[in-house]
Amino acid sequence: MKNLWSDKQAKAIIRHYARLGVNRDRALRVYTSQLLGNEPRLVLHGGGNTSVKTKMKDVMGKNIEVLCVKGSGWDMGDIEPQGLPAVRLNNLRELISLDKLNDEDMVNAQRANLLDSSSPNPSVETLLHAFLPHKFIDHTHSDAVLALTDQPDGDALCRKVFGKRMGYVPYILPGFDLAKKAFEIYQKDQNIEGLILLKHGIFTFGATAKEAYSRMIEQVTLAENRVEIGKKIVFVKAKLPKKVASVADVAPILRGLFGAAGRCVVMDFRTNSRVRAYVDGKDLRRYSQKSTVTPDHVIRTKPNPLIVPAPDANNLGDFAKGAKKALDAYQKSYHSYFVRQNKRVGFSKTELDLMPRIILVPGLGLFGIDGNSKSAAIVADLAETNVSVITKCESISSYQAIPENDVFDIEYWSLEQAKLGKGNAMPLDSKICVVSGGGSGIGAVTARAFAKQGCEVAVLDCNSKAVRAIADDIGALGLVCDVTSAKSVNKALDRVAAHFGGVDIVVSNAGAASQGRIGEVSDKILRQSFELNFWGHQNLASKATAIMRAQGNGGCLLFNVSKQAINPGPDFGPYGLPKAATLSLMRQYAVDYGGDAIRSNAVNADRIRSGLLSDAMIENRSKARGLSQKDYMSGNLLGKEVFAEDVAQAFVNLALAEKTTASVTTVDGGNIAAALR
Repeated sequence: MKNLWSDKQAKAIIRHYARLGVNRDRALRVYTSQLLGNEPRLVLHGGGNTSVKTKMKDVMGKNIEVLCVKGSGWDMGDIEPQGLPAVRLNNLRELISLDKLNDEDMVNAQRANLLDSSSPNPSVETLLHAFLPHKFIDHTHSDAVLALTDQPDGDALCRKVFGKRMGYVPYILPGFDLAKKAFEIYQKDQNIEGLILLKHGIFTFGATAKEAYSRMIEQVTLAENRVEIGKKIVFVKAKLPKKVASVADVAPILRGLFGAAGRCVVMDFRTNSRVRAYVDGKDLRRYSQKSTVTPDHVIRTKPNPLIVPAPDANNLGDFAKGAKKALDAYQKSYHSYFVRQNKRVGFSKTELDLMPRIILVPGLGLFGIDGNSKSAAIVADLAETNVSVITKCESISSYQAIPENDVFDIEYWSLEQAKLGKGNAMPLDSKICVVSGGGSGIGAVTARAFAKQGCEVAVLDCNSKAVRAIADDIGALGLVCDVTSAKSVNKALDRVAAHFGGVDIVVSNAGAASQGRIGEVSDKILRQSFELNFWGHQNLASKATAIMRAQGNGGCLLFNVSKQAINPGPDFGPYGLPKAATLSLMRQYAVDYGGDAIRSNAVNADRIRSGLLSDAMIENRSKARGLSQKDYMSGNLLGKEVFAEDVAQAFVNLALAEKTTASVTTVDGGNIAAALR
């Protein structure tokens, strides 16, 4: 592993934070924490921790010794000084005299000694950092180190690799007991440069930030070199179907299992040669069902992943049945695990949900699963780490995790569960929404509105620049798509299903206003308008419905129709006729797929500043009627201009109206002539 320390960068960091009132020690602590945190082979998503012992002024202006240690909720990769809360060091050190200290009292003692009471909770391993005398202390969950510790003879193997430069700590749940044990081992040999925590990770320490960091890189490199000696071909491949189904076909089926259990989820698919070798191994059930490679993963991943059958492209029905059977067995197994462990701890715990967080699919790869794309990606990252470490373990000897009792203790440990946090739920959390014509106008505003409601959004548009801009702005998946092409639509929605796991809501919005007297307009213009303003909706709705039915949990189709569908205007037949057909299309989907719990509704909007109703068109229409632009745009019963945001809100409202289908919501400020009859 490369040592990324730079004297030049370190000095720049010191100068930068000095201007913000941060001392040299904390500045360097931020610097090397970020170096460690941005190396995924060392640290992932809140894992690991770092500290520095320094001096800071208390409320009385006195310089006192403090421990600045990583706070809960911060990732080392982007940590800032406020993510290293300062705790009165001497008061922490006094705790070592205690024989016992429960978790609640430990957390209370740490918070009571914060210099700033608004700081985040210090790490659960704060006392370990406090008891050791070194100025800078680094802790990571190095893949290579875990590959050595997670062996039946992990202790002996580590001693052979690292020698007397490191101390060796047996697995103990993080907290007071681990801190005392680590200090006890350090006391036996105060020349050691760090600690190997079996089945947990590695600590290194030093008098300077550079020394502690460099020792981490050096020791991890020793571990990596040992791992490289292992077997190159680790897993024997199992027999797979001649043609394995695509991710786009498999993901909605698996996502539907969660929906049937009352959970709406987002999925993150991962595959590469290493993942494939792992999931395709004929002994997959043996090595994948031994819990996580480092204990704190379990709060996000559950102890074990779900294994489903390899999906045969020619028999997805059997795959769906096999996946359901596998899930049923998984849930029974997890419940049995909880019952026997809860009995062990005096029936003091409440069972978590029975659903897996990782699914292994032979022939394809793996899925990380959670309530949104960000957290699903974290789960998938951890799953890939498990694959990597277990592969390395199996290349040396065999993988061995911590015992079940210890797995349960950390999975149901309140201090670990607290790390997950529970944000405010949004109305459409975990729903996956597709918006066509989402690069501009009503579509862009609608995409933004659904994102604000908690949806994962896929934006479709034929304008590549526009779709990238809005997708980047709202954190959506942006796809170039020509809705007049069924092939383009199918490709785009397959991408959505593979990326998020499926589709729940479709806002079929793409369109353009073609003009001309109906008896005089060319066939070409009329047919082009039908391709976009009717067939574009049919192409999108047809593919989306197939995905929704594969999920088996319903869905919502939303169509952007127009007053032209109801109240035709002169010279707008090429636009109004396909829109009228689209209105009927909406109702037909409601009729044909209501039994599948797929709702179909429409929004009828009028006089909205957008790509269809341009500023030039507004000016011309206003002049033709002898009105100001303001009076023209507000020429409705309410006397108020209607904006794209109002249309977007109508789409959102219809998506939330779970018992409404075949309905048209008019958004025009009131126009009796255009009202539905």
